[in-house]
Amino acid sequence: METILIGLLIPLLGTMLGAAFVFLMKDEMSPRLQKSLLGFASGVMVAASVWSLLIPAMEMEEAKGSWSVFPAAVGFLLGMGFLLLIDELTPHLHIGTDKPEGPRSHLSRTAMLALAVTIHNLPEGMAVGVVFAGAENAATGLSLTGALAVSIGIAIQNIPEGAIISMPMRAAGNSKWRSFLIGSLSGAVEPIGGLVIILLASLMTPALPYLLAFAAGAMIYVVIEELIPEACEGEHSNFSTIGFAIGFVLMMVLDVVLG
Repeated sequence: METILIGLLIPLLGTMLGAAFVFLMKDEMSPRLQKSLLGFASGVMVAASVWSLLIPAMEMEEAKGSWSVFPAAVGFLLGMGFLLLIDELTPHLHIGTDKPEGPRSHLSRTAMLALAVTIHNLPEGMAVGVVFAGAENAATGLSLTGALAVSIGIAIQNIPEGAIISMPMRAAGNSKWRSFLIGSLSGAVEPIGGLVIILLASLMTPALPYLLAFAAGAMIYVVIEELIPEACEGEHSNFSTIGFAIGFVLMMVLDVVLG
């Protein structure tokens, strides 16, 4: 249990480390670096979705032959739909834009930015939680080492995410400590989401393949809806492409070598 708790907290530490960039960098993050980091985060999330979530979901059901893909397909679509619903029902504001999304509200800019980050980080916490739940179930073929690899991979991609959140907050006039705190708190939802998924999986073991694919669908939604559009907008999109390739390969290697 102690290992699971550590695994749930590792991604939060990655976010906090990234948010601490406000104490190390004087100026606003350069567009090249920001796009590289967005691409990197996208690559990690896509690779984790495939190798750590979708493939194990199908392997759990391999005894069903061709139908082994059914839980993965259903869970993936449900995960996409769940994030789409949250996106539509929650007022939020993406970094770098002034136009809020979701229903009209009187929330402050900071509150809507925090909600956007919460939507973004929730599936990552779910992914970490479900792989640890899978590691507790021998039928999944997932190992505790493999689950830690996912946790470490998410933490690595959370480092640039924490910086991408805290640096614009600092540039907007917030103090370094306030920017650091907001950037750090953006990752607090991850261990909470992971713990909820672990508890659900322990109560509904047959649903584990669906939960694995659900987390994958939610992560891919974030990549398609938010990360890739921001990474490809304007100039220097080639930096995001390079970042994606590095992030994808790194997460793939972590999963295969440590899994």
